[in-house]
Amino acid sequence: MTDPTPHPDDNSEEPVSAASEDDLRAERLILERAIGGWRGMLDSGLPTVVFITVYVIASRDLAPALIAAVVVGVLLAGYRLLRRQNLQQVLTGFLGLAIAAGFSAVTGQAENFFLPGLITNTVYGSAFVVSILIRWPLLGVAMGYLTGEGTAWRGDKALMRTYAAASWIWVGVFFGRLAVQGPLYLAGAIELLGVARVVMGWPLFLAGAYVTYRVLAPVYRAKRAQQ
Repeated sequence: MTDPTPHPDDNSEEPVSAASEDDLRAERLILERAIGGWRGMLDSGLPTVVFITVYVIASRDLAPALIAAVVVGVLLAGYRLLRRQNLQQVLTGFLGLAIAAGFSAVTGQAENFFLPGLITNTVYGSAFVVSILIRWPLLGVAMGYLTGEGTAWRGDKALMRTYAAASWIWVGVFFGRLAVQGPLYLAGAIELLGVARVVMGWPLFLAGAYVTYRVLAPVYRAKRAQQ
């Protein structure tokens, strides 16, 4: 990221400051609004960690693992509510947790705790591919909403190409999860599947968000310079 600190003999202080401001804004939008920041990543990842940990400790007993994961989800939601913090991420995460626990409880199969996530990744990855092919890349749709620009980006060919390229990053994220976790699910390798789910959950999402930011930042900087 460009250093915004002015230098005595540097006459480009204003452009550097503008570029840095644009970079920071793009990074903040992607990290805070799109994935809920560090709190959002904790809220979405901790119940899964608890589930797989209790499952192993309880000698592969499904019931205590499900109960522990749901209790953690409830506690997280309660904590955010008491502190009057944004509940969007924790409630979304808790809904996903409830669906995952329901799948696993009804079927009696621990691996089905991870089935909704695999289905979700299939749907998201496919949606991103289709959106690129029809020239409505979902990354552009999302950023247009987050920045308040709507669909104006479709009139900018450079931005259109950039959003399409950045959307392929998310195709890789979603289908990359499937490529690793799908065979583990089919093999019933619960412990490895849990580890893969955590490692390829918010850490991979954060990596995807950062690479997306690095792809978008130069285009945002160029647009800012033209204004």
